[in-house]
Amino acid sequence: MANVEIYTNKFCGYCSRAKNFLKKKGVEFTEHDVGFGGDKRSEMVERTGGRTSVPQIFIDDKSIGGCDDLFELDMDDELDPLLGIE
Repeated sequence: MANVEIYTNKFCGYCSRAKNFLKKKGVEFTEHDVGFGGDKRSEMVERTGGRTSVPQIFIDDKSIGGCDDLFELDMDDELDPLLGIE
């Protein structure tokens, strides 16, 4: 199974949607709350090349973007191979 990280904010509907989708697929992930700024927000912005919106999702250290990008990968049948799901 792939290493999945998601940068979130507690009051973000897109974050909740992405997390629930990953949970339904049985994917474990590490969540980083960036709602109050700090080191994790700076880390997220650096890792994404300047993106500041949440969620920001990484699969095996590769930025895949946000919630819409996650769903698009799934619709294109590209998500499961990235996640290591058969």
